[in-house]
Amino acid sequence: MLSEQSAAVVRATLPAVGAAIGEITPLFYKKMFTAHPELIRDLFNRGNQAAGTQPQALAGSIAAFATYLVDHPDERPDMMLSRIAHKHASLAVTPEQYPIVQENLFAAIAEVLGDAVTPEVAAAWDEVYWLMANALIELERRLYEESKQTGWRTWRVVGRIEETPDVATFQLRPADDEPVMDFRAGQYVSVRVELPDGARQIRQYSLSASPDSPLRQITVKRVHGDGNPDGEVSSHLHAQVHEGSTLELSAPYGDLVLEDTDAPLLLASAGIGVTPVIAMLDQLARTGHDGPVTVVHGDRSPAEHALRSDHVAYAGKLANASVHFWYEEDAPESAHTGTVDLSALTIAPGTQAYLCGPLPFMRAVRTQLLERGLPAADIHYEVFGPDLWLGQA
Repeated sequence: MLSEQSAAVVRATLPAVGAAIGEITPLFYKKMFTAHPELIRDLFNRGNQAAGTQPQALAGSIAAFATYLVDHPDERPDMMLSRIAHKHASLAVTPEQYPIVQENLFAAIAEVLGDAVTPEVAAAWDEVYWLMANALIELERRLYEESKQTGWRTWRVVGRIEETPDVATFQLRPADDEPVMDFRAGQYVSVRVELPDGARQIRQYSLSASPDSPLRQITVKRVHGDGNPDGEVSSHLHAQVHEGSTLELSAPYGDLVLEDTDAPLLLASAGIGVTPVIAMLDQLARTGHDGPVTVVHGDRSPAEHALRSDHVAYAGKLANASVHFWYEEDAPESAHTGTVDLSALTIAPGTQAYLCGPLPFMRAVRTQLLERGLPAADIHYEVFGPDLWLGQA
């Protein structure tokens, strides 16, 4: 792993790099997109770039990886790398793109830190970068081999269901009618669409039906900018994609997957984070799962609870399930008013918890579970968009 000499240099310079990373990453992206405009047009999420969340996620991943190497020089953080590799594979990232990142990232570091970046410092951080990059390249190579698909496949929309005014489900079949690879409940696909300006933008959407379902299904919430631009891809899908339309999809990826276990399960979601949980419940119902399952969901109101009928129906098919919904407004007698609060729920020892939803929700639920004695290793989560939780999860 990280050489002893480089570990000492990285340890000494990590505070300076960490303090400047918020200045380094925007400059890095500016340099890279100036040299390679095709990357912002056809690979990176323009909305996340405009909002600044992608630079924050990059900063978090670099700092977390370097810190881990310094603290554990003979190991590598495979959980973090796996999550990144799955996201990269869903975007069809190639090994040839890593030198582009390295060149522009190190140019930004040198510009921001100036004379502090001696040849020794540059060599040490270059070692950190390529340890991370080469590990990701190898993980992504394996994922491509397993999926037997690198890039994009055309699927036809065979059904569209309006779940709420801002959420639609798209049911899909492959346009070529050829067999499709299996996936695991909880995984997502990337969807690539061509926008009016010619850009091919990509977003990830969880598969919201069981792997045993005859159709692939994604459920998409239209993103309202609330002061920022509306979501480009979600708005396009809602306005332009109907039964008979075609979409380009990646193979399924993602490491938040439902394991085959007899352990008690907690499936906790909020908002559109319900989508992977629906696939998990669908699978549990189809396989006759008889272990204890606690279903938790929080939303603004029942009317905005996407896939609510499926949520209730699949849980109702399980032999040993309890359902707990929280709504901030218009909560019926069968639900709670307010935000998710686990204090009155029984969390059995050995519970495996799966969380998906906005970061504040997941942080709150994770904290409650840790306070109840659930080990951190038994709390699994999925982030929609850039992972700003790196180093905290």
